[in-house]
Amino acid sequence: MADRTEEESLAGRQIALIDLLDRLLNGGAVLTGDVVLSIAEVDLVHINLRAVIRSITPDSPAPW
Repeated sequence: MADRTEEESLAGRQIALIDLLDRLLNGGAVLTGDVVLSIAEVDLVHINLRAVIRSITPDSPAPW
């Protein structure tokens, strides 16, 4: 089992939600999604969603 990669060894490991959020905020994350409302296979509304999630610190302030 010594030849297992790091990814394989982390696959079965459980991680707390707060640890996951901490990692995401430290590195940042981009969420994207599409919503399509249709009737009878005719697209009526198409919405693109994009969100950037990042922590704001004194060293890297908000861009606004």
